[in-house]
Amino acid sequence: SILMQRRLFLYNFRNLRKAKGRRETYLCYVVKRRDSATSCSLDFGYLRNQMGCHVEVLFLRYIAAWDLDPGRCYRITWFTSWSPCYDCAQHIANFLRSYPNLTLRIFMARLYFCEDRKAEPEGLRRLHKAGAQIAIMTFKDYFYCWNTFVENREQTFKGWEGLHENSVHLARKLRRILLPLYEVDDLRDAFKILGL
Repeated sequence: SILMQRRLFLYNFRNLRKAKGRRETYLCYVVKRRDSATSCSLDFGYLRNQMGCHVEVLFLRYIAAWDLDPGRCYRITWFTSWSPCYDCAQHIANFLRSYPNLTLRIFMARLYFCEDRKAEPEGLRRLHKAGAQIAIMTFKDYFYCWNTFVENREQTFKGWEGLHENSVHLARKLRRILLPLYEVDDLRDAFKILGL
């Protein structure tokens, strides 16, 4: 099926602060071609990690095979269950540099290992610098995904307890990762970063 099962979406995209047991990354995507003031949807669907290959790399291989017209503009939107690891962020940044006529927006349910390792935050910064628009998923994004990518049997999306609070918490973390230290406006967080 082109649509994801409800239980898979609800389990894998839940924006828990500690998401134990969720080892796969799912990526829902929409590819559009922009023609002046209008846009035309070319494809949508979802992918997940395959043995030995992260989902982001799978998607890049998929889209590279399209032989995109360099004279046209394309916009790709991803909704991912995890943010990219450092290596995938590097692959994506290199891909964006190779396709200046392509824009990428990434909405993430959760941040991958951003507290335990220094590499992933650096990967997100490099990805952002390469032009990718990066954000944490909000209720609106979950609602869109539910109606676009999920076999929902016409059931309305109902958010889980903590969805909004966790989105806000993760968005603040992402903001601290992407902004230089001198722009962090929360003094408490600045002291924590300095280890004071």
